[in-house]
Amino acid sequence: MPPSLTARRLHAQGISAPVAASPADAVRHLGAMQAQDYHAALWAVGLRTQGATRAQVEEAIERGEIVRTWPMRGTLHLLAREDVRWMVALLAPRVQAANAARIARDLGLDAAALNRGRHVVEKALAAGTPVTRSALYACMDAAGFASAHQRGLHLLNWLAHEGAICQGPRHGKQPTFVLMDAWVPPSTPLGRDEALHRLALRYLQGHGPATAADLAWWSGLTQKDALRALELAGSALEKETRDGTTWWWRADAPLPARSRVIHLLPAFDEYLIGYRDRTPVLDAPHTRRVIGINGLVAATAIVEGRVVATWKRAGDADIALAPLRALADAEHEGIQRAAQRWRRFLGGAR
Repeated sequence: MPPSLTARRLHAQGISAPVAASPADAVRHLGAMQAQDYHAALWAVGLRTQGATRAQVEEAIERGEIVRTWPMRGTLHLLAREDVRWMVALLAPRVQAANAARIARDLGLDAAALNRGRHVVEKALAAGTPVTRSALYACMDAAGFASAHQRGLHLLNWLAHEGAICQGPRHGKQPTFVLMDAWVPPSTPLGRDEALHRLALRYLQGHGPATAADLAWWSGLTQKDALRALELAGSALEKETRDGTTWWWRADAPLPARSRVIHLLPAFDEYLIGYRDRTPVLDAPHTRRVIGINGLVAATAIVEGRVVATWKRAGDADIALAPLRALADAEHEGIQRAAQRWRRFLGGAR
């Protein structure tokens, strides 16, 4: 792997030093940020934003500057508002193609049923105001479209992949949904090559150095399309091949500066989830303690770019640490300093 890989990724990711002045800029810099764990995603944005609080990140979501939807891999992500349409158009069809036969067979959601469900949801959202998921399920049931057994969830997921809907701001603990056309301004569609070119640049801006396999994993593209994306963006990139693996990064990427060496990352953070190969930052024997067989990715503490512990919230604003190896006193102290930054983000520094 290239020299100083972890330091360069920490810098590109905005972890070693905040990369943005606003929450929307932080999301825009990363391209997309995995967000099925809503509260973890808020901290992922806050970690990368200078002086941000949880309230400020949620306000950006409420204003529609950040949008939560399913653009790729069938997984919820946060995107900057102007990136939603082109990313969904480029990446979602492959997810739909992979799922169509299964949801038709297992849930009765064939093309005709999905079309009926779409009319129900569009009618429920026609006023342009966010509607909670439970309220949409009630509308489905009232219209004779059974929402039980995850049919409602899969319908909403499908419509988001079509670009018909996306999530709006939370209502209490519930997600809401809005029509895409009511929430995200229209934009000129991109040709496929133009979208691939843009995707490679944006991915490497927030994740480089990385490989074609990493880009394919993150985006859900085929390896062939990932390589084409990198080739299309090649004039703006640099690359290095070591032991048969080629690593790519943006030519304009600044060299990493000295910074904090200990950080507290949320669950599903892009520093781990944004790459197919996690061995540069995680020792293989510890993989299952961090990334479960069910795909859950724990919140982690990292020291000099490598995972040394997992952690969970304990009480209002304390952390319960589960070290992967013996930690020095200075490392414990550094983790507590990192936790203090997290508490300030929550709005309850102590």
